[in-house]
Amino acid sequence: MSSVSPIQIPRRLPLLLTNEGVLLPGSTMRTSVDSARNLQLVRSRLLKGTSLQSTILGVIPNTPDPASDAQDLPPLHRIGTAALAVQVVGSNWPKPHYTLLITGLCRFQIVQVLKEKPYPVAEVEQLDRLEEFPNTCKTREELGELSEQFYKYAVQILDAVSLEERFKMTIPLLVRQIEGLKLLQKTRKHKQDDDKRVIAIRPVRRIAHIPGALEDDDEDEDNDDIVMLERKIRTSSMPEQAHKVCVKEIKRLKKMPQSMPEYALTRNYLELMVELPWNKSTTDRLDIRAARILLDNDHYAMEKLKKRVLEYLAVRQLKNNLKGPILCFVGPPGVGKTSVGRSVAKTLGREFHRIALGGVCDQSDIRGHRRTYVGSMPGRIINGLKTVGVNNPVFLLDEVDKLGKSLQGDPAAALLEVLDPEQNHNFTDHYLNVAFDLSQVLFIATANTTATIPPALLDRMEIIQVPGYTQEEKIEIAHRHLIPKQLEQHGLTAQQIQIPQVTTLDIITRYTREAGVRSLDRKFGAICRAVAVKVAEGQHKEAKLDRSDVAEGEGSRERILEDAKPESVSDAPDLALPPEMPILIDFHALKDILGPPMYEMEVSERLSQPGVAIGLAWTPLGGEIMFVEASRMDGEGQLTLTGQLGDVMKESAHLAISWLRSNAKTYGLTNASGSFDLLDNTDIHLHFPAGAVTKDGPSAGVTIVTCLASLFSGRLVRSDVAMTGEITLRGLVLPVGGIKEKVLAAHRAGLKRVILPQRNEKDLEEIPGNVRQDLSFVTASCLDEVLNAAFDGGFTVNTRPGLLNSKL
Repeated sequence: MSSVSPIQIPRRLPLLLTNEGVLLPGSTMRTSVDSARNLQLVRSRLLKGTSLQSTILGVIPNTPDPASDAQDLPPLHRIGTAALAVQVVGSNWPKPHYTLLITGLCRFQIVQVLKEKPYPVAEVEQLDRLEEFPNTCKTREELGELSEQFYKYAVQILDAVSLEERFKMTIPLLVRQIEGLKLLQKTRKHKQDDDKRVIAIRPVRRIAHIPGALEDDDEDEDNDDIVMLERKIRTSSMPEQAHKVCVKEIKRLKKMPQSMPEYALTRNYLELMVELPWNKSTTDRLDIRAARILLDNDHYAMEKLKKRVLEYLAVRQLKNNLKGPILCFVGPPGVGKTSVGRSVAKTLGREFHRIALGGVCDQSDIRGHRRTYVGSMPGRIINGLKTVGVNNPVFLLDEVDKLGKSLQGDPAAALLEVLDPEQNHNFTDHYLNVAFDLSQVLFIATANTTATIPPALLDRMEIIQVPGYTQEEKIEIAHRHLIPKQLEQHGLTAQQIQIPQVTTLDIITRYTREAGVRSLDRKFGAICRAVAVKVAEGQHKEAKLDRSDVAEGEGSRERILEDAKPESVSDAPDLALPPEMPILIDFHALKDILGPPMYEMEVSERLSQPGVAIGLAWTPLGGEIMFVEASRMDGEGQLTLTGQLGDVMKESAHLAISWLRSNAKTYGLTNASGSFDLLDNTDIHLHFPAGAVTKDGPSAGVTIVTCLASLFSGRLVRSDVAMTGEITLRGLVLPVGGIKEKVLAAHRAGLKRVILPQRNEKDLEEIPGNVRQDLSFVTASCLDEVLNAAFDGGFTVNTRPGLLNSKL
């Protein structure tokens, strides 16, 4: 038996009040210092002291009390522990505080408190010596190895001054604590062995389930789901790589506690993997004749588009493993691009899924999110395949020209892999992280314009133009599709309402001006609603007649009509009375329902003075006619351009005035003072009406030249002529785009002659035959030919001696 020299503590000790536990001699603990008294003690004694005695403190257990920082010192426990401050750690956030590591030395008893501020100091009496006894060392060591829990009844033990009394109190407690910890350790070991055994024989336990067994119902249900999920993975037809990933993930899932957040993520991932149609597909209907009939019934016109679909069907019939083409329908709104995609799926007998891309600015919408992120999910492509349940659907990528770009990436770049037939057989979604074959998917994209589609993405798609409809085509579409649809939606029948074709033509020409048929469809909806009101009123009057038991006949009919008349006949519309069926919609009824016409033919009125010409413009909404007006006044030779013009159109205006100035003598053009210098003391103002609409492009060059030639010659441009074409400084006319849309716009406006660049003559083959019959086309290679066709009698070249006779 060896002994240790007794430790002598100072008679005066600063007191550290702690409410974090009881410090016993020989033990160590960390305590937080944040009260005013304790902070002052640490700063004055521990941080500034240099001797060993300055690091010895008196630690007094203190019951947690909100008033511990009050001015008065709280009641002190009479027994404390002298402690040595081993470490001091300080911080200023969120408020100043220290953390002390202290070791208990021995007990002491407070004799009297010498001072209370700034921190308490007391006179103390040492109560015991710190000596080691062999019969307690082993017990204390075993307890330290098994647990770091605090001693029970710590205060009572602290108050036990007599060594014998402390032995009697602590040793039984320690022995009992050791036995309890040993039993707990043994139990945990047995539970781990049982868990391993359960994992190994889980399928057997499910079959030989004994009612009344002590198992948690939720855990059983979850285990059943895992077993079912594992069976689906085993029986699925997914590729080998995907199968290996699923097997690995299901093993991780079995070992994972249900409370872990990753458990739900892994389970959702596995459920998606087994639900994807890895090898499930539909069989194409390859009857070309039936497909042609179906396409013709669903859509009128669109011959080029239907021809391409039939070509795909024919090749698919000859070659079974044909990869799906990447088609892009480009055309103005309302021409049926989206509905054609649905009809293609119906024709092929495939599932159809639409993905709206307008405004998408995150590439994760296409490729999916990585599973490391919270709330991760697959992209729209994989999610769409899960929705349709087959691997060869028709995917409609709607509004591909309206994709955005942001800090989250470029979705148009993410589509490059999706829409590349050489790459999409191995498409990897970030969420799946395994390859999926998209080569059998028929992708159809729609766009209003190709100008905003990145070149790399545009190169991967086969562009099919879907132009606007002619008036005749709109009439056929209206009576084949739009009117029957509106009648069905409004509960009307053909016996209650009739809309003649002449009325449909009035709606097309006077109430709508569009390339598609959406506005036309809305007008028919307004007509049906108005007629529904009249039909309902008529049924109400007939019901009233039945309740009144009025005899049927002409006289009663007249009385009912008299009762139904409004008080002011002049203010009532023509259809105010309950009408005879069917209700015929003529021009007068059209005016009552839709109001006065929105578009009147004003071409002849606008061209009633020199300096006005009609051009043709292309917009994403279809072709439009465009007026160009010019005026001159005294000035300093300035050219003013208004109407929200782009840089290209401004350059066309400068080209036009430069060419006319250089050829003024040739054509005998002079300013107001008779000078051939057209800008000598003269200002010119060019205006393009509809100033709120931005305009740009080179195709207005010939129109500007014609307008200025009319202004300086004083001659009127023909009121039935429209033109388009780019010009050069030497007077050549260059080809432009959008010919079909522009010609249809001229036809809608009632014009009779269209002047086009000679190199655009090939584009006239796309113009419907009935439109070509109504219009006369003049192809021009130089501005001489344009001016001769734009004016009645031609635009004669001045051949006076000394003047240059331009032959372009």
